[in-house]
Amino acid sequence: MKSLVYMVFFEEMGRLGKWAFKVLLLFIGLCAISTYGYGQRLGEKTIEGKVYSKDGDVAATHVLNTTTKKATITNTDGFFTIVVHLNDTLVFSAVQYKRKDIVISSAILESSFLSIPLEESNIALDEVIVMPYNLSGDLSRDMGNMTTAAVVTSSTLGLPNAYVKIPTKAERQLFEATSGGGFIPLFPIINGISGRTKQLKELVASQKKYARTERVKSFYQDSVYVKALNIPQEKLNDFFYFCEIDPVFSMLVETGDQLKLWDYLKVKSLHYLENNGLR
Repeated sequence: MKSLVYMVFFEEMGRLGKWAFKVLLLFIGLCAISTYGYGQRLGEKTIEGKVYSKDGDVAATHVLNTTTKKATITNTDGFFTIVVHLNDTLVFSAVQYKRKDIVISSAILESSFLSIPLEESNIALDEVIVMPYNLSGDLSRDMGNMTTAAVVTSSTLGLPNAYVKIPTKAERQLFEATSGGGFIPLFPIINGISGRTKQLKELVASQKKYARTERVKSFYQDSVYVKALNIPQEKLNDFFYFCEIDPVFSMLVETGDQLKLWDYLKVKSLHYLENNGLR
């Protein structure tokens, strides 16, 4: 009976031709692939787990499924959730721990929870070289190895006017207004009578005071004065003018002692805020 069925089948296939046979093989292959894929989906499972260590710092540990290329990270307590299949490989890694590889077995798939211990990675560097300057961190060695170009300034070259201060425009004008005029000093007399000499002196004094204030302001960022002294940003210039009219301010600036100057500014800021109703 079976032999008769086979004979009929092959006779029919002969009549259908080769193209029908190819279609049949393709259909059988698609059925096999579909069955395999369905089986694979059945093997997929979302597992939960937790990593732990002696020091307890397990937050943001990377959990990577190297088979599916899917990844996640642990929460602050070390818990994680990830999708796996049978024989997938999970990799657990963090900067402070040694890498840990886990292969998903049938026992792991059947379990409801996965606990992973992490081992601390003690990485000690004997020497760190910072490129391109070849710095090792040893100051005595680095100072000996560093080569710097010579600093070329008027003072290092020994020029005669190296330490001469260049006068400002107002200072030059004041000098011209108070000198010259031949045997009889006409210019100083005329400028004195017209009031120009007085104006120039006030201008020079004002510029010196402004330069002194700008030097103090440059010690710190404006944000430091705003946050530490509670001076509003738009009131900074007014606050420093408030300091300028105090003779103590100019004396402290000339000493160059930034610690004493800062203590002065803290006290002065309280007076300024109180006087302007900002406290």
